[in-house]
Amino acid sequence: MASDLLAMLRPLPTAPTIFAQKPWEIWLAHEQRRLAAILFVDAVRSSWLMGRDESGTVARLLNHLNQRLAPAVVRRGGRVIRLKGDGGLIEFASAVDALSAAIDFQQAMVEANRDEPGDSAIVFRAGLHLGDVIVDGDDIYGDDVNVAARLETEAPPGGIIISRAVRDAVQGRLKATLQPLGDLALKNIVRPVRAFQVEWSAPDWPGIDVASRPAAAPAGSTAGTSPAPIEKASIAILPFKNMTGDPEQDYFVDGLVEDITRALSRISWLFVVACGSSFAYKGHAVDARKVGRELSVRYVLTGSVRKAGNRLRIGGEVVDVMTGGPLWADRYEGALEDVFELQDNITSSLIPAIAPKVLHVEIERAQAKPTSSLTAYDLYLRALALLEKAKPEANVQALTLLRKAVELDPNFSSAYGLIATCHVNRAFLTLNPAEDERAPGLEAARRAIETGHENADAIARAGFCIALLGERPQEGLRHLERALTLNPNSLIILRFIGTVCNLLGDHPKALEVYERSLRFGPMHAEAWVSYLGIAQAHFFARRFGESQRWIDKALAERPDQGIVGITKIAAMSASDEPADKVRDFISEWLGTRRLPPIRALRANMLALRQVDIELFVAALRKAGLPE
Repeated sequence: MASDLLAMLRPLPTAPTIFAQKPWEIWLAHEQRRLAAILFVDAVRSSWLMGRDESGTVARLLNHLNQRLAPAVVRRGGRVIRLKGDGGLIEFASAVDALSAAIDFQQAMVEANRDEPGDSAIVFRAGLHLGDVIVDGDDIYGDDVNVAARLETEAPPGGIIISRAVRDAVQGRLKATLQPLGDLALKNIVRPVRAFQVEWSAPDWPGIDVASRPAAAPAGSTAGTSPAPIEKASIAILPFKNMTGDPEQDYFVDGLVEDITRALSRISWLFVVACGSSFAYKGHAVDARKVGRELSVRYVLTGSVRKAGNRLRIGGEVVDVMTGGPLWADRYEGALEDVFELQDNITSSLIPAIAPKVLHVEIERAQAKPTSSLTAYDLYLRALALLEKAKPEANVQALTLLRKAVELDPNFSSAYGLIATCHVNRAFLTLNPAEDERAPGLEAARRAIETGHENADAIARAGFCIALLGERPQEGLRHLERALTLNPNSLIILRFIGTVCNLLGDHPKALEVYERSLRFGPMHAEAWVSYLGIAQAHFFARRFGESQRWIDKALAERPDQGIVGITKIAAMSASDEPADKVRDFISEWLGTRRLPPIRALRANMLALRQVDIELFVAALRKAGLPE
C-alpha cells in the first residue's frame, strides 16, 4: 500500500535532461506495446500449507522460486516482472524459450519433491500465452497477461497449459507433446481461448541440476554453508531498516528499495531478485550471508535510514555472499522535506557505484574458471575483461570468445553488442580501415537490436556502431537515447552519446554529457574516454588550448591509443605550438611506430561533419603527417 501511494505521489519520470522531448513523445515512452511470451506460475495449496507451517512454507517457496524458477528463467533469457510469495510473472521474447523455461522449472520441481510426503510437497501450475503487452516501466499488463494468468488456473498440479498462439510458435521445435483441450471459457476473458496441455519425457529435459547442489537452508536453519550456484551475477536488495523512530517514513524506505531494485534490474548482466521475495524479510533481523544462501544470490545489499533533526541519513552495504566480506559501502544525507528528490539522488548515485564493483568481481570469477567449463556468459565476461585492456591483440582475442558465445547462445544480445564494439575499436582506436570492419560490425549491431529488446547495453553498443561504422549518427543517436531511457545511470551510454554529439557538431551538448559522465565515475578505469571526448569537443569548437589540457589527461592514462596521440598532435599543431616541439612529441610518442597517412585517418572520419574533418586534417597536415 505504501509503495502504491508513493507511485501516485511521485511525478512521471522525465526524459534525460540532455534531450528535450515533446509531451507526446514522453507519453509514447510510457505506453509502449510489444509482442511477448508471458509465463504465469503459481503454487497449488499454498494457503493450506501456510496454515500448517507459515514460516517454513514461506522459506520453502522462496527456495523453489529462487533456486529453481530463477535459474530456469535466466538460462532461457527471460525477465522476471514480479515474484509474489507463491508464484511469479515472467516475460520472454521467444515462446520457445518461455516454454523451455516452464518445462525446466516443472522438471526441477519433480526432482525437488521426489522425497517429500505427498501432503507437504509444494507443487506449481503454469500458464503460457503469446500476445501483445503494454509496457509500463518495469511492469507489463494487458488482456494477454490476464490470459496467461487464467490459463495457469486451468493447469493440473505440476502441469503447463499453453494457448494456441504458443502452440503455433513452438510446434515441432521442442521435445514435447501438445494435447488439445479445446476452447476454454476463462474468467473475465471475453473470448474463448483454445488451449493445449504440455506433456514431456523426463529424460529429454534434465532441467536444472539441483539434486547435486547444496540445498538452500530454510529460514531459521543453520544447515548448508555453501550457496547454491547460479549462472548469472545475482543480487537481492533487502528491505532497509527504518531507524528514524517514525513509522510514517516506511513509505520512503520501501520506495527507496523499490527504486534501487528497479534501477539495478536495468543492468543486462545482473539478475535482481524481485521485491516480492526480498520483502519477505522485512521486520526481521537477518544475516546477509544466510539470506544470500536462501535466495541463491551472490550479493546482498542492505541498508538503514536514520533521522537527525530534519535530515535523513541513509547507509548501504553490498556483501559478497561467497566471501562474507563487504564489496561496497557508502552513506548519503538529505533534507526530509525533499524526500522524493533525495530518493532519486540516492538511486542515481548508488547504481554507478555498485555496478562496476560487482562487474569486477564477476570478471575475476569468470577468469578463474577452467576453460573446459565456460558458458556463453563466462565467455562474454572474459571478452569484457580483454576489451578493458584496450590493446589490439586483446580486441582480437575478445572477438574470438564472443563468436563462441553467440554460437552457444544465438540470442545473446549482450555478446552481439560487444562484437559491434570490437569492430568499432578496430576501426577507430587501432586505426584499421573502417571499410574492413563495417559489414561485420553492422551485422552484429543489427542482431543486438533484434535480440536486445530492453537490454540497454546491447542497444547502446549497436547504436554507437551504427553512428560510427554505419555513418548514420542520427539513427545511432535514436538507439542511444532509448538505451539511456532504459538505464539512465550508465557511464558507457553517456560516453557513447557524447561521441555521437561530437559527430553531429553539437559540441556544447557533447561537453555536457561527458562532464556528467565524469561526475558519475571520475575514478573509472576508462575515464580517458571522457577526457578524449571533451578534448575533441573543445578542438572542434576551436578552443585548442582547452583541447590540449584534456587530451593530456587522456594521454597520461592511455598513451598507447592511436586516436589519443593523433588528437594530441592535432591540438598542439592548431595551437601554434613550435614545430620542433610538435616533432619532439611525435618522435617520443611514436617510438618505433610509423605515423599513419592522412588519407587513412580521413577514411575513418567519414561520420564527422565535413567542416570538422577539414579542421582536423589541416592541423595534422601542418604537423607534418604524410598525405
